[in-house]
Amino acid sequence: MPYLPHTDQEIASMLETVGARDLDALFESIPESLRRSGLNLADPMTDMELERHMASLAGSTSHEVLLSFMGAGSYEHYVPAVVPHLLGRSEFYTAYTPYQPEISQGTLQAIYEYQTLTARLLGMEAANASLYDGATALAEALLMAIRVTRRGKVAVSRAVHPLYRRVVETYFKPTEYELVELPIMRDGRTDLSPVNDMDDIAAVAVGSPNFFGLIEDVAAVVALAAEKKALSIVTFTEPLAYGVFKSPGSLGADVACGEGQSLGLPRSFGGPGLGMFATKMSLIRNVPGRLVGRTTDLDGRRGFVLTLSTREQHIRREKAVSNICTNNSLCALNAAMYMASLGATGFRELSALNRDKAEHLKKRLSEKGCEIRFDGPTFNEFVAKFPGDGSTVYKKLLAKGIAAGLPLSPYYPDLEGCYLVCVTETKTREDLERFAEEVAS
Repeated sequence: MPYLPHTDQEIASMLETVGARDLDALFESIPESLRRSGLNLADPMTDMELERHMASLAGSTSHEVLLSFMGAGSYEHYVPAVVPHLLGRSEFYTAYTPYQPEISQGTLQAIYEYQTLTARLLGMEAANASLYDGATALAEALLMAIRVTRRGKVAVSRAVHPLYRRVVETYFKPTEYELVELPIMRDGRTDLSPVNDMDDIAAVAVGSPNFFGLIEDVAAVVALAAEKKALSIVTFTEPLAYGVFKSPGSLGADVACGEGQSLGLPRSFGGPGLGMFATKMSLIRNVPGRLVGRTTDLDGRRGFVLTLSTREQHIRREKAVSNICTNNSLCALNAAMYMASLGATGFRELSALNRDKAEHLKKRLSEKGCEIRFDGPTFNEFVAKFPGDGSTVYKKLLAKGIAAGLPLSPYYPDLEGCYLVCVTETKTREDLERFAEEVAS
């Protein structure tokens, strides 16, 4: 039933004033052929479907949009309209530094809620208020392991994102610490056997999902690290995976860290990102960055304050656990709004949708002659090798408006002709079929 703001009496009074007998009389000057008795609306659509429909109606007035199957750490997800609407409120764009709790309760509570949601998602006991991005989160986790264990060697899987490993190398280059790279097995997962021969090791770090989209055997990593009295670190680029796969914390990992861009942050040509970091309470005093805690004031009212913030801004520089000087609070708030708007059920459904669509495309490409390079369980990314000359196929697809994944040879020369393909909920069945048919042609 339509909402009418005026009563019948008010409508009658207005019609009498203008000298019209009824509402229809107001439109008598418009020819019958130009009048519509009702609206011929299409079936209900989701927000994402409606946006696509409006873009198609725009036709030639809209620019050509590339159908992208690129992921590799930056993912295209639909963001519910409520998130940018709330994030756009002016009070969230104030100065980011919450040093004065008496006037920063809103900012502090928002960060506290983000920490709570992050800890639940990653299955950990505590989370900080975010770091710069996934790469610095991993580097800080490795440095934390060195502080905790007082050892000077860390082992990082070669299947971890190449750019993350490059940042870690930059962190470690001016130090005396040793960075060891763990090889990749034929199935695309990490070969842990070299760790058995390592002494004085502080941490074992793997990605799950790793750079190839594969789920690693985290339980085996945890067991091996415990045997060596080292910390087990699980990094990630796609936290949505933990809606359908077990979280690092539930598998016993000591630290979970990575990139939170896919939690409602637009890709924005590469930034800003959101470094997520969560760990066990036993390690909390060595966590880098900010931590927000809940307390009570003198009147017993709930309040929020910065706590255990052993950063160079707060204590003597040589005693600081980290030089990280930001909490990315606006990005963290963005992620918190996104997770809260989805809820636990919505998060699981979205994760399952990503996985199912990726599995569908994987099957269709295989039917069209592509080689799926690794056959292990994946989330929303997988490695495919196109038939014939892969680079020629890739260029032809690009000419037809399809970015068919990320070429892997610049990062892994042994994977020449292989591409990392990503599928998210933003891709329709028609998009997936078009990709598969174009490959076949």
